[in-house]
Amino acid sequence: MPTATPVISVSDADLEDLRARLRATRWAKPWPVDGWEAGTAAAELRRLVAYWASGYDWRAHEAAVNALPSHFADIDGTPVHYLRYDGEHPDALPIVLTHGWPSTVLELTALAERLAAPSRHGGDARDAFTVIVPSLPGFAFSPQRPTLDGTEQTHDLWHRLMHDHLGFPRYAAHGGDLGAGTTSRLAEAHPEALVGIHLLAVAAPADHDPASLSSEEQTYLASAAAWQAEEGGYMHQQNTRPLTLAPALNDSPAGLLSWILEKYRVWSDCGGDLSTRFTDDFVLTQASLYWFTGTISTSFRPYYEYAHHLTRRVRRVEVPTALAQFPADLSRPPRSWAERAYRLTRHTRMPRGGHFASHEEPALLADDIIAFFRELRLRHPRA
Repeated sequence: MPTATPVISVSDADLEDLRARLRATRWAKPWPVDGWEAGTAAAELRRLVAYWASGYDWRAHEAAVNALPSHFADIDGTPVHYLRYDGEHPDALPIVLTHGWPSTVLELTALAERLAAPSRHGGDARDAFTVIVPSLPGFAFSPQRPTLDGTEQTHDLWHRLMHDHLGFPRYAAHGGDLGAGTTSRLAEAHPEALVGIHLLAVAAPADHDPASLSSEEQTYLASAAAWQAEEGGYMHQQNTRPLTLAPALNDSPAGLLSWILEKYRVWSDCGGDLSTRFTDDFVLTQASLYWFTGTISTSFRPYYEYAHHLTRRVRRVEVPTALAQFPADLSRPPRSWAERAYRLTRHTRMPRGGHFASHEEPALLADDIIAFFRELRLRHPRA
């Protein structure tokens, strides 16, 4: 197995260009509103931009990123970047973890470390996984897929990475946000290879009779519609006209930070104080990765492709499925709703945490993944 591969090397000129752009930000005229009422709070954004320009140590974080166990696979001409954490036990179960938006593989490293070496965190080495964490196409280190015609989909790349390239005949999978969709499609398309899947979100059933909805399901759908109306503007833009937005975010680091910063605050279990869940350095490293790799535009593609029916729809997942729901996540459907499209065998309501659970609550999430697959290992001891 090759050693970790450096994945990013930013020139001094590019680093100084970023800092110069931050210092020269052309700030929007203020509105007579308070805080985050109408979007990203200007005072918080200005504070972070000033720190990004003058105090944030990119070189230290660049070195940390390059120290991660990175590898690249060539899947018939499509490069895929991934992290690999070998399990501490010889019978470690392979698992692929898939991130979402506006994230990168960095969000999953704490979870990956716990799954690969549970004994270092008070667990049992026999529960270990060999953890593969790919970068979604078009996110930071994996280039975007070459076409929009829908013939080459991410879940198929993942199967070929796990099964063909890495040689795992059977494996597990976990994902949240966009990663939940990729994981669901992976299980539906390749059930013979999946021991089970663990999700933070589920696909809506392909069709259902409204008359069959329980009162709990009706309440959930009403709340989902209300959320979409209040919070879904980013999604509508990325679904419909992402390339109108892309040049501004690719040209202005302050604009890029503003676009993703609000999501970290609103979607996390931070109670309005982002610092309780994310350090400034973590947020700025995520933003820096989008900036230096020029991938904020290509990170919008999954939204556009799904909205334009270029992505396969989930109809029915028959492999064993677990759903972990964190109280501050975007969507918390009742179990009966999830069971319409999945063979749900485990459903956990977490006591705390939000949309970025792998970073916010890696211990809670790791424990739930371990517990779910412990039983499945007994059924598939040589998976």
